[in-house]
Amino acid sequence: MPNEIVDEPVSEDAPTEELETPPAKPRRLRSGRRTLIEWGAIVILAVLVSFFMRTFVLQTYFIPSASMEPTLQIGDRIMVSKLSLDFGSIHRGDILVFRAPPAENCGTPVPDLVKRVIGLPGDHLTSKGNTIYVNGKPLKITWTHYEPLGRAIGNVVVPKNSYFMMGDNYPDSCDSRYWGPVPRSYIVGRAFIRIWPFSRIGLL
Repeated sequence: MPNEIVDEPVSEDAPTEELETPPAKPRRLRSGRRTLIEWGAIVILAVLVSFFMRTFVLQTYFIPSASMEPTLQIGDRIMVSKLSLDFGSIHRGDILVFRAPPAENCGTPVPDLVKRVIGLPGDHLTSKGNTIYVNGKPLKITWTHYEPLGRAIGNVVVPKNSYFMMGDNYPDSCDSRYWGPVPRSYIVGRAFIRIWPFSRIGLL
């Protein structure tokens, strides 16, 4: 007798497994997180730009003494360009900010000084009375300053890559007459504008 194949009945109502879809995150939560990330990136970028600008491009300085009067007065704030030294040259009459030389000992120690360039590398400087002589000729002074000259310059030959610096307040300035010329490597940048107080904003 032949074997009979009996098919097992299959119920159409048999349960089938379904994959559950995870609940979607609320749109407001996703939007808030994205906003925080964007603002965080903006803050970090702003800090990096500020650091780059301060280190390599521009920096502000506060004037603490009267040595540069009447050009710069106590409490003035100036902007200093650092790139101008990398892409330009230093001229007589420029106002520079530089690190205080080791020999500077004229009162309360300060990390940086601001003075005006009087002598360039190779110049011979001397003075007689209130007159400054550069290479045997009277210095042509086109900036405001206070006299009398005060301490004499003597006979100075400015070394290579160095600059003879003086404050515009000649009788009340501790400068290269006391501690010698400033090496170029000490120079931070050129002061080009006074930004405070508002009543005296202007180019230097």
